[in-house]
Formats: sequence, structure tokens, C-alpha cells
Amino acid sequence: MPTISPIRPLPTDEETENPEPGMALCLSGGGYRAMVFHLGVLWRLYEAGLLLRLKRVSSVSGGSITAGVLALRWNALIAGAGSPRETFEQEVVLPVRDLAGETLDAEAIVLGVLLPGRISDRVADAYDRHLFHGATLQDLPDAPRFVINATNVQSGAIWRFAKPYMRDWRVGEVRNPTLPLAQAVAASSAFPPVLSPFELRLDPASFTPGSGHDLQRRPFTSRVILSDGGVYDNLGLETAWKRYDTILVSDAGGLIAPEEEPKGDWAQHSYRVLNLVDNQVRALRKRQVIASFRAPEGDAAHRKGAYWGIRTDIAGYGLADALDCPHERTMALAETPTRLKRLDDAVQERLVNWGYAVCDAALRAHVTGPELLPQRAFPYPNAKV
Repeated sequence: MPTISPIRPLPTDEETENPEPGMALCLSGGGYRAMVFHLGVLWRLYEAGLLLRLKRVSSVSGGSITAGVLALRWNALIAGAGSPRETFEQEVVLPVRDLAGETLDAEAIVLGVLLPGRISDRVADAYDRHLFHGATLQDLPDAPRFVINATNVQSGAIWRFAKPYMRDWRVGEVRNPTLPLAQAVAASSAFPPVLSPFELRLDPASFTPGSGHDLQRRPFTSRVILSDGGVYDNLGLETAWKRYDTILVSDAGGLIAPEEEPKGDWAQHSYRVLNLVDNQVRALRKRQVIASFRAPEGDAAHRKGAYWGIRTDIAGYGLADALDCPHERTMALAETPTRLKRLDDAVQERLVNWGYAVCDAALRAHVTGPELLPQRAFPYPNAKV
């Protein structure tokens, strides 16, 4: 029986389209928890020599914050002054960790209630102030392709932000957009209900004529209403899976907690039910991703690569030399709330260490084999996990 793909085909896809050789990385959502966990993942990929071989980085939500910083520091990483560990820490880790020491969501919500303007706009301003300093999508590198994903609430499709375009397959595309990078990241991380929506005001004339499938008209082309990229695809898979034959998936997404006495009023009960639906969809997509890695060559859904998650038990990789990560300790890290809320230094260092360790194990078990030598120490040895 053929494997079911985790990505649904679109009417605009070519039926004969096959993935091309190349490696892509998908970074999930999960607030600051994901943002910091993915730092460790990227750090290990850089030291392993795989990061600079990527053809695409596709991200959603908290993963897009880290991806945006990585993109702006890409040329510095290529130059690689100093040791790989020192270079990566200075260029990528420290700026993101500085942001993780600030609470953004509560402040944005309070000011959004008291003052004019959208909450999501205040988050974008904070991202720009702390990380991006006026950079636009045109400041992203030409290669690899960084794709920052949001969800178009109007069309029900992914809205992609990249250097050559921003687009929705139904609405159309704007070529060479000069949108601030902070706004793209804010749209991608507009967690519902409090940080969503993010509103994008555009000139309909800026769209490439005929580039939309069925919605290239006002108001879809003049007022684009966006939400968190994880609403549509919490693993950031779609913009990578169809293109490349090797996919690395880093998942720091949350898991809905049990609730002894669910609320009975329609608003809170509906929110709970929607979270349950979302949780099930994400679990199904994860199972389909792993099944695709296990599918035989020739199966249309087959991909090479690896999946690792913040809830993974590192012992499952069967590596005697994996870094010491007791499952009860890493599961405690997985319970870090999905917020843009300050993380203390100890939690940050443990999250970085855990992302680094589980990526190392997944790569050696499923991607590189024994030619990738194991790491003997965490980036922050004293913190462990």
C-alpha cells in the first residue's frame, strides 16, 4: 500500500513533479521554547558541516524567529572566523538568547488594549528593535532559500515570505518584496488568539498578473489577513517537502494538556475543541512524515532524512555514545509554555543543549551514519539538560 504523504497536492502542482536532489530543513513553531531549542539544532548542523549544505530552510512561528536571525548572519557563518562553536554562538545564538530574556507577548497585549494599533504590530516592532534592525526580505541570502510561512486566514492557504517573492497560490505573488523581515516573522508567529491576526496592506498592482489561481482580486490583494504559520502547517513542511528529496524536521511543538473539568461556556469550550483538532492534525502529520522516511524508494511519498522532536526519547536512537539526556529531564523542558515570555538563563541553556543533543543523535542514526563523529560535550556543559 502506498504511503500517505504529509503534504496535500494543490491544483497548481504538476502531476509528474518529483523532488530534486538536495537537503531542506523545517523548523516548527512553539514560541520561545521552539526558538531556543532550534538554536541547539542549528548549532549541531553547523559544526557537522551540514548547515551550509542546505538548499532551503522552511519555518513557522517560533522557528521563524530563529530562521530570520540565521538568514541575516548567513554570510558571517560562511566566512567562519574562529572555531565553529565560537562563530555560531556569536553570530546566531547570543542575539536570539538576548531576545529570549525579554517578555514580548504580555507587554504587547497590554499596550494593544490601552493604545491604538494591533498587538501583532507591536510584536513586529519588538522583533525589529531586538533582532532585525530594519532588514527587509531583500536582505536574505540568495541561497539557501529561506521561506517564512504564515497562514492566510482569507484563502485558507499558506502565505510564503521569501527573497524572490511573497505569495499565496490562490491569491498570487509579489516579486522581490521589500517588506521588513520583522513583519514577516511577526505574521509567521502571530499565535492565536491573542497575537493574531497580522494585517498586511498591499497595492493590488504589485501582484504579478495571472499569478493567482482563483482569488487574485480585491480584497485578497489589498488587505491580507494572516495568522501563525503553524495554524496551517506546524512543522513548516509544505514549502520544502515537494521540492527536495532529503528533509530534516525539527519539531519543538507543544502538546495539549489534559483538563479535568473542561469549561462549559461556548467560547472556552470551542477554544478547547479547536486545540484538540489541531493537536490531532499535528500528530497525524508527524506520523506521516516518519512513515515517508520508512517508505521504500519508488513510493511517491518516500523521502530521505530524519525527524526529531522536543519530546523524543534519545534512547530510542540506540546510540551508546549519545549525549546524556534523561527522558524525564527533556520532557520537563518540553512543558515550557508556548509563549514569548522571558526564559531564565538556565532554561535557555538546557533547551539549547537538548536541541543540540537530539539533532546529533538523529543525524548519526538516520542521515550521516558513523562518519559523523559523536559530540562529547554540550554547548553549555555545566547546564546539561
